[in-house]
Amino acid sequence: MSERIPSIGTLTDRIQLLRREMMSEPGGGHVKIYIPVATVWSRVRPLSGRQGVDADGRGVVMSHAVVMRFRSDVKPGDRVVYRGRKLEVVTAGDVNGRRAYLSCSCAERAVTG
Repeated sequence: MSERIPSIGTLTDRIQLLRREMMSEPGGGHVKIYIPVATVWSRVRPLSGRQGVDADGRGVVMSHAVVMRFRSDVKPGDRVVYRGRKLEVVTAGDVNGRRAYLSCSCAERAVTG
């Protein structure tokens, strides 16, 4: 990850971490649900946005960098809720190998039309 080690005072954004779980449906098949895990302080920064075609409509994907105190339970597929926006964790890695901070690349998807 290219994220620098942050000053602890810069973790000023409150986020909720959600774990992705697969649940069986009575009629067969599975459904994806998100279970709240924790609410933590972090630093959320928007990186870029791009427009494309998502399913049958036009979509926008915005990428964000989220840095928080190190946690070993955050993995790709989990979700971060920041100010009501749902960000999907794409990658999660230790910032400098000392297990002090975790840097996550996240994607926010929206359909525009």
